Amino acid sequence: MDLPTRLTELAHGGGCGCKLAPSVLQELLASEPAAAAYRQLLVGTESGDDAAVWQVDDNLCIVATTDFFTPIVDDPFDFGRIAATNAISDIFAMGAKPIMALAILGMPLGKISIDTVRRILQGGSSVCAATNIPIAGGHSIDAPEPIYGLAVIGVCHPTEVRRNADAHTGDALILTKALGVGVYSSAFKKGVLSADGYAELIATTTLLNKVGADLAKDPGVHAITDVTGFGLLGHALEVASGSSKTIVLRFSELPFLGDAESLVRNGCVTGASKRNWASYGGSIVLPDGIKEWQRDLLTDPQTSGGLLIAVEAAAAQGVLNRILDSGFFASRIIGQVEEGTPRVRVEL
Repeated sequence: MDLPTRLTELAHGGGCGCKLAPSVLQELLASEPAAAAYRQLLVGTESGDDAAVWQVDDNLCIVATTDFFTPIVDDPFDFGRIAATNAISDIFAMGAKPIMALAILGMPLGKISIDTVRRILQGGSSVCAATNIPIAGGHSIDAPEPIYGLAVIGVCHPTEVRRNADAHTGDALILTKALGVGVYSSAFKKGVLSADGYAELIATTTLLNKVGADLAKDPGVHAITDVTGFGLLGHALEVASGSSKTIVLRFSELPFLGDAESLVRNGCVTGASKRNWASYGGSIVLPDGIKEWQRDLLTDPQTSGGLLIAVEAAAAQGVLNRILDSGFFASRIIGQVEEGTPRVRVEL
């Protein structure tokens, strides 16, 4: 039997664009029992944060997450690298250091070669090796679509836990990676992404958010989250809701991948971008005159996206310089936190 040459042809979506829409996820979790009865569970499902946090004692917290998705690219090694980087980033976004991972694998038997699966696993292993953590086990199933990811365990001191729900009034907001991954993935599936664009896509999605664990040691850094499938607006809204603040984003300050604007103007938009917008309800305030393509970039689902960081305003430039020095050259101060109704307000 001839096997498909493109991994993306086997998947209905790709990367974090496969996530359930925010409104659907909220509806599903609404009936779940509250975890507040567990005194040592510092972070559970209440704030839609990046990982769960369990306090062991006065000096140690265990941080746990799981993340997996269908292919965003066709190269199996790159797919494995992107999926592993994305999963490990949840640990860094909580301010923790990863210590081990478990592999999650679902493959459509008979539609994909063993060598291709092996290359996916090797891609994930290469990222874990670069992070100096083992893949200590995992689980695999026969699935209708190729799925790969990791469950990751990390550790940190209780004072270093950084939730998405602790932004302070007056904080500056920093974004560490350029937006437009969903746009690029749409262009890739349509065959219109250039070779340089593909290289840019791989570079950003395989850049580990290690800087989050370092920044969490700074008391002036109040909140951290990673920007993934819900788009910048969706994850900023989680910060606003959890912190009971208004988040202000300045579109003119946002970093974008080099061809993101031209590609989105030419119709490279994911279905997840439209689902994201439909899920935000009345909690987003857009300025008069904003174009649909600009809104599509704000809702664009990011796979292995950057960190959104709320930091004391007086310390923001110094923190930004540290992030830039860590290799996150697209990092920008993109807005601020204000007192007010929990919502996101965009300015041009």
